[in-house]
Order: sequence, then structure tokens, then C-alpha cells
Amino acid sequence: MERVVLETDLEGFPVHRRGKVRDVYVVDDHLLIVATDRISAFDVVLPTGIPDKGSILNQLSLHWFSATQHFQPNHVLTGDVSKYPASLSRWRDVLAHRSMLVKRAKVIPFECVVRGYLYGGGLKEYEATGQVSGIRLPSGLKQAQKFPEPLFTPSTKEDTGHDVPVSEKILANQLGSDLARRLKEASLALYRYGSQEAESKGIIIADTKFEFGTDGNQLVVIDELLTPDSSRFWPREGFQPGRSQPSFDKQFVRDYLDTLDWDKSPPGPELPPDVVAGTRERYWDVFRALTGRGDL
Repeated sequence: MERVVLETDLEGFPVHRRGKVRDVYVVDDHLLIVATDRISAFDVVLPTGIPDKGSILNQLSLHWFSATQHFQPNHVLTGDVSKYPASLSRWRDVLAHRSMLVKRAKVIPFECVVRGYLYGGGLKEYEATGQVSGIRLPSGLKQAQKFPEPLFTPSTKEDTGHDVPVSEKILANQLGSDLARRLKEASLALYRYGSQEAESKGIIIADTKFEFGTDGNQLVVIDELLTPDSSRFWPREGFQPGRSQPSFDKQFVRDYLDTLDWDKSPPGPELPPDVVAGTRERYWDVFRALTGRGDL
């Protein structure tokens, strides 16, 4: 029987925070991030887990953290449970594959969203106003059309409810112009690198979001990186602007939920077995494509 980890309890280790998917613990001077198999949609954590999801997210993030560390520092110390402190050894089985030990960073309270294509919430805003996050765009753009240059569209980082888009001016007013500039440059560099690598493997990254923190004066990317939970992935084969795109991310779950008589408020509905299996398959497909690995 497939094991699904919906929550963790590391007795004796303080809980730093529990997010929609990740449980974060304090371990000595560091943090331990554990990716569960929880899945959220419309900012609601659903009662049904997706087998392997947490491990796939964690391993894919570790893949990208390693691939980008030559130009963008990150918070990872190790994802190898054999190198964890001895005090964690009793939980080695549950932590294997789905966790990483990281440096504590001062979290910057904004999501750094980068959009390469006109889709989702950006499409809705464009159709209503001709803009995306206050950025004026040419008229006549189609659904899923690629922008000439990726757009940096930051938002607030809310623990509950929807994140709220903010302008670069507001970001600079809140954080200072220098840090705001560094966030934009780092976000665009990560997106461009990830997009180029993914396209070479048959995957389009339509948009994604990054989280950053500071470690002293150093800007570090934290949390997760270019995963199906933080990004919109499309198959390159068959891509055509002007219509909706098949995806390797949570859109499969959102599409199912849109067929229900559910008001998008907690509690969320259970997912049927075929939606669970289809979601798991999509996460595996993109993991294999991007990493070239057949297992975790």
C-alpha cells in the first residue's frame, strides 16, 4: 500500500511553522524542512494526499538548488539524511527523500513571481485592463502567448488567503530600492536559467514564484525552487498560443475542483482515486523529464 505523509511530528523539535505543504522544525541553529504529501488548491489544503508528492517536490528543489548555486546562493546545507544530526536518526525513514536541512535566513515577506507567458491570473487581468500587475502590455495578445521578455510581478506573502500583487514601486518602498533591484535581478536570472534548461528537456515553464531571504548581506533563495507547486509547467510538444495548455502541475486538480459545487472555502473536498493517480503521474512525468532520473 502506498504511503502518504499528510503530517509529521518530530517529538522534541520545536515547530518553526507549518505551511500548506511543508512542516518546518528548528534543529539546533538550523531549520529542517519536510515536504509532506499535502496538496492545496485555491489556497485550501485538501484532505486527500498525493503519494510521492512531497519527495518529488523536495528532490526537484534540491536538483535546481544545486544547478543554480554557481550564480545564486541558496539556504541548503544538505538533503542527505545520513548527514543530519544524530538526534534526527529515529525519523530517518520518514525524512528520507522528502526533507532538507537549511540555514536560517531572514525571510523577505514577498513572493517574487516571474511570468514568461500570458496565462492564469495574468490573462484575466490583461483581458480586463490591458495590464499585468500594473505593467502595460500591447493589445491583441493571445492566451498563452510568450512575452518578449519575462515579467517580474511580485506579490505579498500571505499565510492565509490570497497573495496580493504589488508594484515594483511598492516593493522598493517597503524593502529599499537596492534590495528590490536585487530581488528582481535574481528572480529573472533564475527564471531564464530554469526556462532554458527545461525547454531543452521538452518542458515550458510558463511562470513561477521564488522566495528569498537574507543571510547577513547575502541574498539567498529559499523554500522550494521550480517545482510543480510553485510553477506552471507545459509540454513543449504541441504548444500553441491562443488556447489552454495541458500541464504538469496542480492545474489538473484545479480543473477537477472547478466541476464541483464548492465555494473554494475550507474544508476542501476529497479527491477521487483517478484525480489522485493523474496528479501523481503528472508530478512524476515532470520530475523524470527535468532531472533525467527514474526514481527518488
